Amino acid sequence: MLKPDLEFIESAQRALDRCDTLGEISSMPGVICRTYLSTEHQACNLQVQEWMAQAGMHTWVDAAGNCCGRYSGSSLDDNASTLILGSHLDTIVNAGRYDGILGVISAIELIDMLNKKSQRLPFNIDVVGFGDEEGVRFGATLLGSRAISGTWDNNWLELSDDENISMQQALDLFHGERRDPNSAAYESEKLLAYLELHIEQGPVLQDEDIPVGIVSAIAGARRFSFEIHGMAGHAGTVPMQMRVDALSITAKIIIQIEQIALDNNFVATVGKLEVSPGAVNVIPGSCHFTLDVRSGNDDCLSDGIQKIFNMIEDHQKGMGFSFVSEEIHTASAVGCSDWIINCTKKAIEKMSLPVISLVSGAGHDAMALAEVCDVGMIFLRCKDGISHHPEEFVTRDDVAW
Repeated sequence: MLKPDLEFIESAQRALDRCDTLGEISSMPGVICRTYLSTEHQACNLQVQEWMAQAGMHTWVDAAGNCCGRYSGSSLDDNASTLILGSHLDTIVNAGRYDGILGVISAIELIDMLNKKSQRLPFNIDVVGFGDEEGVRFGATLLGSRAISGTWDNNWLELSDDENISMQQALDLFHGERRDPNSAAYESEKLLAYLELHIEQGPVLQDEDIPVGIVSAIAGARRFSFEIHGMAGHAGTVPMQMRVDALSITAKIIIQIEQIALDNNFVATVGKLEVSPGAVNVIPGSCHFTLDVRSGNDDCLSDGIQKIFNMIEDHQKGMGFSFVSEEIHTASAVGCSDWIINCTKKAIEKMSLPVISLVSGAGHDAMALAEVCDVGMIFLRCKDGISHHPEEFVTRDDVAW
């Protein structure tokens, strides 16, 4: 495989160094934690604005707390279209240093290259570091990108964090005044597209030994809460053939959920399981479990969910248990735009790299922007697919590509 040009290697090293710098801006000693509207969020924005300005951009922080920079197009026309590049600057608790952040920093590096060559394109390029993709502080996700896409929900302002500070209070403190997050919205008719570089957060690119991949779609996700009700009883006196053991029934259901997912090309995760009464000498009377199912195709997702429910109902007929369920989250799949996929494919082929397409199982800011413009995503290989963890790692040469 060819090596990237020296210019790109130097730029990639600077990007990695800047990710290290932002990794030091944290609310927790020894680990990375930077949540929405915190003092660390503000400090991060100031640093990123400085780098944007050095790259030749006009910068601002919008009413939702997003860090923005504009590299104006060649026409200097107020009605010129705008291409948005970026990702998020917030993190989870005990985070890695590249999830989201690398997408913002690499976009700044791109603008810096254009600026040094005095190159202007026939449209504006805005780099945006979204304020809240992770949803750690207030529980609602994609807040920054929702504001820019014009789909901000004012009900979010009433949400409170663990210290009982409302989002409205946090916004007022962050800005030093009352500002309306709805004012951050772009005019959709002026948006050319949104493009996001993001680490893969999975092992496929590493397994294929390919540095970059094209995202074809962002998976839709639906989540459910289930309660399986059997009959509690004495562990020593109820014969095996007479038991309605909620845990044993749940175990059979979980195994079949996995098989249905394997057979029908979607992913399913039971991430939480609680047993009641939870005593060593009592047959479990009830079980609560959660189910997260995802697919890049909404029809596939709906069909898979129906098969899971049919399977549980079939078990119910012969096992004497009852169950209740509640859907607690739903998000439709988002397809990346064909013209962006084709442009990305041509660019990768020009670098003599293999072309691979992937479905993103994780949610991204591109999901919010897809409601108002065409979107595309590029995945970058990360070591062992590790993400949301301090051991997140990318190589300089991969970033250079």
